Amino acid sequence: MKFPRTHSLKEIAALIDAGFVGSEDFPVQGMNEIHVVEPGDIVFVDHPKYYDKALQCAATVVLINKEVECPEGKALLISDDPFRDFNKLSKHFRPFKPASEAISSSAVIGKNTVIQPNVFIGNNVVIGDDCIIHSNVSIYDNTVIGDRVSIHAGTVLGGDGFYYKNRPAGFDKLLSGGRVVIEDDVELGAMCSVDKGVTGDTTIKSGSKLDNQVQVGHDTVIGRKCLIASQCGIAGCVVLEDEVTLWGQVGITSAVTIGAKAVLLGQSGVSKSLEGGQTYFGSPAEPAREKMKQLAAIKQMPAIVKTIR
Repeated sequence: MKFPRTHSLKEIAALIDAGFVGSEDFPVQGMNEIHVVEPGDIVFVDHPKYYDKALQCAATVVLINKEVECPEGKALLISDDPFRDFNKLSKHFRPFKPASEAISSSAVIGKNTVIQPNVFIGNNVVIGDDCIIHSNVSIYDNTVIGDRVSIHAGTVLGGDGFYYKNRPAGFDKLLSGGRVVIEDDVELGAMCSVDKGVTGDTTIKSGSKLDNQVQVGHDTVIGRKCLIASQCGIAGCVVLEDEVTLWGQVGITSAVTIGAKAVLLGQSGVSKSLEGGQTYFGSPAEPAREKMKQLAAIKQMPAIVKTIR
């Protein structure tokens, strides 16, 4: 998330009542999660295990719960609870705005786009030309949709990311202030859910097609010309490179990458990154031919046991 203007380190520190290390006028241009930060961004870290990763990432401002040596060219915001204060910044720069109409007056809808009855379109949504938005679709604030996109009934774009911190009093939610971006020539089936980014974008690139009841987690990027069959679940921060195929009920854990032109057969479970250009099966997913051999061998076990007896 980029701020509307560049703020000083002192201004940001005042917003969250935090101490700081660095020049008062050190420039702060936005905030993001660690996997998508750029120079000028704030990143937060609240566990010593991840201090080095945060301090060495591209972000130039680190919101941290301990005063440590500040790397050259960077600044620190010192907080007793970085998670809480990251949420404060999200609320300040991307506050929730209640809707007062089914289709916001601030939405921009392109030529020849058809909006069917009972569609909700939130604030600052942009929809391109020649799209069809079927009934009972909900498009949350700040979503961007390209040209020639079809979205079928009951789909939700822009729900909050599933991101929580476990505290003694219960689960504390990390607020989502990002967007959903749908590029040209995408089709989304009925009852899909595409969560917005926590601070960045959840993106579905041009030409990709999603079947019914597909879940796409926060900050995930689906490449060009991907095919995703029904009831797949894709966690947050996943990258599907171009022309990946997921058959029905594939599940993918967070922060993995599936290489270009990979194929995941139905009901596979992905727990780590996979190379492109191969077909995979099983849970955990492995090259399909090898997995089939393993299953065939398992089927022989009863006969083998009988010979041992």
